[in-house]
Amino acid sequence: MVTAKAWVLKKHFEGFPKTSDFDLKKIELPNLKDGGKWKLLLESVFLSVDPYMRPYSRRDMKEGDIMIGTQVARIVESKNLAFTVGDFVVGRSGWRTHFISDGKDLQLLPSSWPESLPKSLALGTVGMPGLTAYFGLLEVCKMKPGETVLVNAAAGAVGSVVGQLAKIGGCKVVGCAGSDDKVAYLKEIGFDEAFNYKTVTSLDEALRKASPNGYDCFFDNVGGEFASVAINHMKKYGRIAVCGAISQYNDSVPQKGPYIQIPMIFKELRMEGFIVSRWNNRWEEGLKALLKWVVEGKVKCHERVTEGFENMPMAFIGMLKGENLGKAVVKV
Repeated sequence: MVTAKAWVLKKHFEGFPKTSDFDLKKIELPNLKDGGKWKLLLESVFLSVDPYMRPYSRRDMKEGDIMIGTQVARIVESKNLAFTVGDFVVGRSGWRTHFISDGKDLQLLPSSWPESLPKSLALGTVGMPGLTAYFGLLEVCKMKPGETVLVNAAAGAVGSVVGQLAKIGGCKVVGCAGSDDKVAYLKEIGFDEAFNYKTVTSLDEALRKASPNGYDCFFDNVGGEFASVAINHMKKYGRIAVCGAISQYNDSVPQKGPYIQIPMIFKELRMEGFIVSRWNNRWEEGLKALLKWVVEGKVKCHERVTEGFENMPMAFIGMLKGENLGKAVVKV
């Protein structure tokens, strides 16, 4: 019998999450039995912390539930012929060190995954965040060569991939981030223009300077004031992909206006919110493309790796504060 450790949501977040909102529990896992439902025993190797966990915890969880999340895990014991001991998979079993599974919700890492490539990338650039960038740009923004793409939170797990995919697609790319180091990183990975939104005297002027003729596509991870200003810089028939609203996730009181109808009407804009699971039937296509670009060096990856399962809450809180460059992961 294996004893797993798991982080549970002790108390729903009020405002910004605190370490006291979490509780570390021990769970005894049953042994696998021939003919039983549970066919696999797995141990988590890397765990993901993502912005979506903040709003989804309120919507989908009750206090006492294991925190939602994804991991790269290793098969420790198998009674399922489709999985071999030692195989690596992506699972959605939350913040836990070990878990049992019937195998239905597990996704094997692609057989073409190079040994030299960190398996943690299956939680980032070659995983859900990368796919969010891929389908958000191709299917929601419908970017075309020669267009100008704006992305905020551009040094994060999704935004950094958005910018690089837009460059591969022949676009001019403008990004903003919250530190000079992040801005330097954006330039390093190929953004045409980048600025620190915390230090510019005017966001309106910074957006105008970066692209005087405006923006065809806006990939919005932030919402709030940034989106309210940016919408006025869209070109006619521009497309806005609403991926996230991290500026609002921790608000105790909802933000109010300004309102977007006038620029949307006059510029005939299209704004669409999306969740990447809409394209579940095309994940293999997206992962294959992303893995190819990473291997070829066309898409560069950066991770902030926190060591130790006991540090999951701190890694999550740090990610929400913008401390990570690229993807935030925890190594068990």
